[in-house]
Amino acid sequence: MDDLRLGLLLNAVSPAVGGVLVRGEKGTAKSTAVRALAALMPAVDVVPGCRFSCDPAAPDASCPDGPHEPAAGVSRPARMVELPVGASEDRLVGALDIERALSEGRKAFEPGLLADAHRGVLYVDEVNLLHDHLVDLLLDAAAMGASYVEREGVSVRHAARFLLVGTMNPEEGELRPQLLDRFGLTVEVAASREPDQRVEVVRRRLAYDEDPAGFAERWAAEERQLRERIAAARALLPSVRLGDGALRRIAAVCAAFEVDGMRADIVTARTATALAAWAGRTEVRKEDVRQAALLALPHRRRRNPFDAPGLDEEKLDRTLDEFGDDDPDPGPDGGGGGESPSDGPESPGPQDAEPSGERPEDEAPAPTEADAPAPSGSRQEPVEQPEPSSEASQADPGASGEECGPDGAPGAGAAGEQRAVGAAEPFRTKMLSVPGLGEGAAGRRSRARTAHGRTTGAVRPRGALTKLHLAATVQAAAPHQHARGRRGPGLVVRRDDLRQSVREGREGNLVLFVVDASGSMAARQRMGAVKGAVLSLLLDAYQRRDKVGLVTFRGRDAELALPPTSSVEAGAARLESLPTGGRTPLAAGLLRAREVLRVERLRDPSRRPLLVVVTDGRATGPGAGRRSGAGGGAGVGAGVGARADAGVGAGGREEPLALASRAARLLAAEGTASVVVDCESGPVRLGLAGGLARDLGGTAVTLDELRAESVASLVRDVQGTPGSPGLPRTGRAA
Repeated sequence: MDDLRLGLLLNAVSPAVGGVLVRGEKGTAKSTAVRALAALMPAVDVVPGCRFSCDPAAPDASCPDGPHEPAAGVSRPARMVELPVGASEDRLVGALDIERALSEGRKAFEPGLLADAHRGVLYVDEVNLLHDHLVDLLLDAAAMGASYVEREGVSVRHAARFLLVGTMNPEEGELRPQLLDRFGLTVEVAASREPDQRVEVVRRRLAYDEDPAGFAERWAAEERQLRERIAAARALLPSVRLGDGALRRIAAVCAAFEVDGMRADIVTARTATALAAWAGRTEVRKEDVRQAALLALPHRRRRNPFDAPGLDEEKLDRTLDEFGDDDPDPGPDGGGGGESPSDGPESPGPQDAEPSGERPEDEAPAPTEADAPAPSGSRQEPVEQPEPSSEASQADPGASGEECGPDGAPGAGAAGEQRAVGAAEPFRTKMLSVPGLGEGAAGRRSRARTAHGRTTGAVRPRGALTKLHLAATVQAAAPHQHARGRRGPGLVVRRDDLRQSVREGREGNLVLFVVDASGSMAARQRMGAVKGAVLSLLLDAYQRRDKVGLVTFRGRDAELALPPTSSVEAGAARLESLPTGGRTPLAAGLLRAREVLRVERLRDPSRRPLLVVVTDGRATGPGAGRRSGAGGGAGVGAGVGARADAGVGAGGREEPLALASRAARLLAAEGTASVVVDCESGPVRLGLAGGLARDLGGTAVTLDELRAESVASLVRDVQGTPGSPGLPRTGRAA
């Protein structure tokens, strides 16, 4: 919480820092802390009556309410505007009255949230769940300092410079890299593990609930002191000197951590300057650069989406020390009478914290699930590989139905299990999509009717008009101009003439991975490649804004290792720790996947699923075991009635492959789009994965064909248009 408090205060001192992203587990008062910033922001002077908060000292020449005559400004509190995750485009950027624009030629513009946030704070709670089209608009406004509304030849522009603050729970998914880089600072927040601090938090919350006005009054003096200190730091900021020594340190640190671009250097410099002003100094020191780097660099040094943000503080200190100590002498008061960067009027109470940059190890935030070691971390330490065995001379361990030992060898008993193997390096995968035209959440995978994309037709609007189809509107109004008494230029347009554009774009899907972790997959070289392939597909799902889930099967049953979620990082962490060994209950895995998809259809019927089965096609285990203890939902046993209807598993007497075939046909009958990643290797192959793909009504691809750079061309529709060159079509289930 010290880092969060400091990051918010530094942005209040210097809005040029660029905002702050707050990452943390649920229930850690992220939103409460951010909303409290509004009461501390200095007031702003605005042009009277201007809806766009123009500065009377320098009014915007292109303001829609302008031009403004010279006049004395009025002072008002800085605004904190909240952007809901589900807001529409018109609510964010503003709306044009298209009917008046066409019929009267007037720009009737209703400002949006970006106009309200100008010269204030724009706060997005759960910013990682913000729709892509809103993210695009935010990126444009943040980059240009202005908002543009362009619609059918009518254009409106207004200034939109704001402090962007976002909060998020990493378990629910990550941000797009472009938006992540737009946040000046990032902080990680976790609940305290100290009983005394937790007691004080509960005590204060209960006191507030009992008497909100009295509670606020108790802290009014502290808040007033904080506002005064922010104002003093703002006044001092132009006098702060950023010397060449500090600039060299900043450049060296950014280069040492291999951050992309130059924005990191600029943000770090601005943050270090704000830290000096906050401490009451006019010189930037080494400790300012160190604290600024800890706030400005962690989210900029991530090499892939599965890397947890963070900074090696020992490496940071070594880099700073290499450039010596050329700070000015501190003087008798230890720094020109200034305080350390994190000093200041603290809230009274028993939990006076350590300075933000020097947190003791025993008080470090507890790691969350999304902060688990990323798959890339395991690849830094190469896994010792056993001698490869020839698959041409012997069948895979576990294929005969025997349990596998630590090395995948048969005969180790039911407890035999191989430890988790690191994933191979991920690669760019072929495009997999769901056939047909959906209407799900906006994304980048399958074709869908969306609010954004290319125009494919026009319809009468239902409710408010959002996307005018100009040609269709003119065509509908043209035959009635004489009857409506049209005289002169201009088109007489009525409500019935308006036509809404029908647009086609891309949607995000639910990608459910069903991964074979049995003994037949236990050879380390093969399992490492399999995990690398699944990791590559997870990375593709992250980029295409999909939800992901993970079902694994081994031993006697299937397990829901990861319920469907938007956090592909959690899926990567579960995949990395996945052990292998035991029998191959393929039917159980498919039936568990069917149950997961059934539940998800009830929760989100518009999001279409894509089933990705990663297996060699062998089936040696029981088709329907006991209820799985993981995942909390109905286990495979919940599908007994369905299996009886289809003739599957009558007393468990059918062959495992027959059980798997029947389970696959159940999924195909429900219209589930699927693709089978064939993991079988070696010169002698049984082709079982191809048969499974036929039962599923989907397509089978090998690990090599999954790569985007492969010569073979993957079918674009997983249920198949015939004749993809280089890749034989497996056909549909009968």
